[in-house]
Amino acid sequence: MTYNEILIRYGELSLKGKNRNVFIRKLRDNIRRVMKDLETVKVKSEHDRMFLFADSPEEMEEAMRRLPEVFGIQSFSPAVRCDAEIEEIKQTAAEILGRMETEGKTFKVEARRADKTFPLKTNDIQQELGGHLLPLYPELIVKMKKPDIKLLVDIREDGAYLSTETIQGAGGLPAGSNGHALLMLSGGIDSPVAGYMMMKRGVKLDVIHFHSPPFTSEQSKQKVIELAERLSGFGGRIRMHTIHFTEIQQAIQDTMPAALTMTTTRRLMMKITDMVREEIGAKAIVTGESLGQVASQTLDSLSAINEVTSTPVLRPLIAYDKLDIISIAEKIDTYETSIRPFEDCCTIFTPSHPATKPKTSKVIYYEGNADFGPMIDKAVAEREIIEFPIQKEADPFADLL
Repeated sequence: MTYNEILIRYGELSLKGKNRNVFIRKLRDNIRRVMKDLETVKVKSEHDRMFLFADSPEEMEEAMRRLPEVFGIQSFSPAVRCDAEIEEIKQTAAEILGRMETEGKTFKVEARRADKTFPLKTNDIQQELGGHLLPLYPELIVKMKKPDIKLLVDIREDGAYLSTETIQGAGGLPAGSNGHALLMLSGGIDSPVAGYMMMKRGVKLDVIHFHSPPFTSEQSKQKVIELAERLSGFGGRIRMHTIHFTEIQQAIQDTMPAALTMTTTRRLMMKITDMVREEIGAKAIVTGESLGQVASQTLDSLSAINEVTSTPVLRPLIAYDKLDIISIAEKIDTYETSIRPFEDCCTIFTPSHPATKPKTSKVIYYEGNADFGPMIDKAVAEREIIEFPIQKEADPFADLL
């Protein structure tokens, strides 16, 4: 069966009021961005739903594969088009059911008549189709509420569209519809999941990563690049800001008591992140911290780290168990990348006994023994920026192979 279009149903954004069209436009733009390399795909939005068309069957299949990852979609249904003539509709409906398992299944026809010039009323369409299909498939059982098979028939000016399959979408709000934040992306399991959850709430993300060569490797940086690319696949364009942190991290080791080095490392990361956030116009910082998971994530540690900024710090995983976080990471396909054994700058200088209840005043006192300001300014000014999704160059020899 060749599908001619996909009917896309809105998720939570259908509850929006006067600014509903803003969310719909953002969802449409995100879908177009995700489908950018599929040349025949077109997207058309309406008040209560959206339609995706493709001339190529292969591109239609690929579009169906990508749609479940776009936030703001409640569900979608691939549809078959035929002429808006009742006999054509009957024949097409019979062909669709003929490709399905019908033994012992419950069944319902649901029609929608957008083209009011169609000669039959909605109830008449449903009765005509039910009366035609049930003798052909007598094993079907009619059920009005929650049937196993619901045949949707949409009569429009350009034809009739029939579908039986409803595929769940990602839900949430369209990425970029609910403000702009900066995600601290370490390369571990937690921070990509935190980014995913904020994108699901409609937040546009930039990401910041701290890199300390030669103590951290290029493989460590590359896996963060792959994680940022993966996050961009959920419908949002992302910029990655890479901070060269080696000089600052060495100064921390020379200045701070061993037990406080991790606290100061996180404080200076937060301070740098806040400076980049202000420069790019983001409104919040996002981290993957989970309460009590490590020494820097106790309430005392988080309080000491937060002292360097008045910016909202969003921690969507704060009450999650590690196994819950891993489950989401596996679901969104970041887990295998995150567990590659390349150290990041938070782990290379981890003290044997880090403070779990650091005193903020004591931390500030010892930090006063070094002039971190110029190093921080330099790190921010010299950061690298990469945009995702990365544009893949066309192979000039592809047509010759």
